Amino acid sequence: MTTFFTADTHFGHAGARALYRRPFASVPEMDMAMAERWNEAVSPDDEVWHLGDFAIGPKPEALAALLGRLHGRKHLVTGNNDGPSTLALTGWASIQPYAELSLEGHNLVLCHYAFRTWRNMSRGWLNLHGHSHGRLKPLPRQADVGVDAWDFRPVTLAGILEAAQRKPARPKS
Repeated sequence: MTTFFTADTHFGHAGARALYRRPFASVPEMDMAMAERWNEAVSPDDEVWHLGDFAIGPKPEALAALLGRLHGRKHLVTGNNDGPSTLALTGWASIQPYAELSLEGHNLVLCHYAFRTWRNMSRGWLNLHGHSHGRLKPLPRQADVGVDAWDFRPVTLAGILEAAQRKPARPKS
């Protein structure tokens, strides 16, 4: 079993294409591409932590069908756009506004929002978040796991850590 992270899918959200400059011709194309990329990365036995803003607009039946088609055991860390229909879906293994997780020797703080400070940040804990759609410069040990920053697919912790190693160090002031 592999654990994945994602956020800000905004399934069904027409405004997401323009607001976040998503390279899709239509909402159905965007939704289909993200679902396909999700299922290419994630197997049915994997675990996925979705850090908020799952969908905006689809009817409850369509939301339930979509969530059911996506591979993995899915947890929701709620975002500002997760309405009653998303929260009522029975396909979530858990729903919470905040989570802490130990994975592969790393301690993680999970929230939809990026934190300026977080529990045990000085002890190496990592903050994974969404909400900023790849537009916020992260602090050290912080990563935006939203689809706009990860080619519209979930990412593993190893992928996040590898990408952080490739980024050049900030110059000292």
